[in-house]
Amino acid sequence: MEIRGGRPGSWWTLDACVDTAPYGDESAWSFPPGCGDVVDGWLRGRGSADSKLAAAMFCHIAADLAPHADTLHGGLAVLLDVDEHTGGFGGARAYLSDESAVRPAGVMIGYPGMDEVVVGGRGLWRATLTVHAPSGHSGSSRTVVGAVSRAAHLVRLLDAAELPGADASSGFPLPPKLSVTTFHGGEGYSVVPDRCDLNIDVRTTPGFGAHDAETLVRRTAAQLDADLPGPRPTEITPVAAWPPFRLADDEQPAAALLTAAAGAGLTVRTKTAGPSNIGNLLAGEDIPAVAGFGVPYEGLHGIDERAHLAELPTVYAVYHRAVLGLMGG
Repeated sequence: MEIRGGRPGSWWTLDACVDTAPYGDESAWSFPPGCGDVVDGWLRGRGSADSKLAAAMFCHIAADLAPHADTLHGGLAVLLDVDEHTGGFGGARAYLSDESAVRPAGVMIGYPGMDEVVVGGRGLWRATLTVHAPSGHSGSSRTVVGAVSRAAHLVRLLDAAELPGADASSGFPLPPKLSVTTFHGGEGYSVVPDRCDLNIDVRTTPGFGAHDAETLVRRTAAQLDADLPGPRPTEITPVAAWPPFRLADDEQPAAALLTAAAGAGLTVRTKTAGPSNIGNLLAGEDIPAVAGFGVPYEGLHGIDERAHLAELPTVYAVYHRAVLGLMGG
């Protein structure tokens, strides 16, 4: 959905996802995950908070502004991403790769929560590491250091790797972080495996970026190969890299949203998030983004997800005012 203003200016995008996280253990819910009903002022069900309400709200804002498009500068697009919870962000990628679509000057992402606006986030560098070793029989008289044992040593080295702390002078409040997130190797009992695969997730910062993360992991893998030599070097296959980002409070679209919230009498904190979000993908395209500011919620990505409706008019008014501020309305 697009609104083209009658006067020259920048284009802005309102983004919300319409796919959802999995239900998890449905027996743990106190109501059906797909019920979508309203009880005691709460919209109940998976996706109610993340982010069906924002999707509906953004569509209504566009519909409300459409009759007044001639008075507005630039344009407004509403993007509903159906591939967000997978981490693939297929909708956003398709939009950004569409040569006929106007490139946005900034994006506001409709995640829930009225107390904070996410104006930044750590980036990431991810890789798969493959550790090799000679195979053998577990009962053999020949001692074999198998791939699982070598990989376990690598995990210890990675866990002990020294990372820098947060750099207060940079204005980015979080330090980098390294996690081993998967570990796969071997099967059965009698065979010492010749291969083990690990997934590595490094959260990056302006002072410790993707190149630094890859350098650290490669150096640690080389230490493993020196400590416990294998038949061939440990393989490192990078799979993803997103940059960290952070907007100042006076940068758009953060400034418009914060000003609109203050105009509604709300005190909203800015936050740099530890986890990554679609804002990191946009940062890689040099598109500034903010995430968050929505209705109060419970059970996000967990059981009994629900969103409180009483605050919806206020949230709507803030986004409406923010968009008008950006488009000179």
